[in-house]
Amino acid sequence: MQKHLRIMASAAFVVSIAAQGWAQDQTEAEAPTVDTVVATVNGVEITLGHMIAARATLPQQYQQLEDSVLYDGILEQLVQQSALAQMFEGDLPARVTKSLENERRSLTAAEVIESVLADAVTDDELQALYDRQYGDIDPAEEYNASHILVETEEEAQAIKEEIDGGADFGTTAREKSTGPSGPNGGDLGWFGAGMMVPSFEAATIALAVGEVSSPVQTQFGWHVIKLNETRSAEIPTLDDVREELSNEIRQGAAQAAIEDATDKAEVKVPAELDLDPAILKQTELLE
Repeated sequence: MQKHLRIMASAAFVVSIAAQGWAQDQTEAEAPTVDTVVATVNGVEITLGHMIAARATLPQQYQQLEDSVLYDGILEQLVQQSALAQMFEGDLPARVTKSLENERRSLTAAEVIESVLADAVTDDELQALYDRQYGDIDPAEEYNASHILVETEEEAQAIKEEIDGGADFGTTAREKSTGPSGPNGGDLGWFGAGMMVPSFEAATIALAVGEVSSPVQTQFGWHVIKLNETRSAEIPTLDDVREELSNEIRQGAAQAAIEDATDKAEVKVPAELDLDPAILKQTELLE
């Protein structure tokens, strides 16, 4: 039943957007607030706050529509829902009341976390975390290399001899390399430790700048490698990683708040309760 209602509400919203014919009262004299009444349905108020909250939960494809289209669509949807809700008689079924309780619990808990996060990130916390993560590290070495990739060791050895004999490495790579970097003269750009397969990395590190390696085998074939340049990788500044560190602090603060609240709470689970976990699939219990 709930699924059908959600589909109906979504369809109603699409229809109301297409219509775009809702009349709006433009006679408000005061600045609008969340309690500003935008419509009444049989005397029941729909406020601007209701509309803002509804818009915030729309799927992304609707969020991108024009403001005027969204206003009309959301207002009509809320009017329709209000009219339908007022037709309900009797007690709400458990599937509704339990969902409302869960939603209230979830939103209230989120508000607590938001209050924790509001003050979690300070300059001192950021600096301390930055110092812990970056203060004592040594700049890593990075390498700029080119290579020529062929299928056999014999081909690689012949290329090595050509290079040693004065052939230009880039030209030879463009002519003979089977790797994707061949058309670019074999240039691999900059890379650091762990970015290349071990045998290739070890051979590159062993070279002096400008030196060309003997044939090196990897799972891709046989390589002749030239080390073009080396440099020390730059350690990021605090500003470079500010957002990343801020998120880490927020995550830690949220987790600490959750653990603290749970630890302080008196939680009781009946010892005699022995439920089959599959019972959670039995939605008919909510009927």
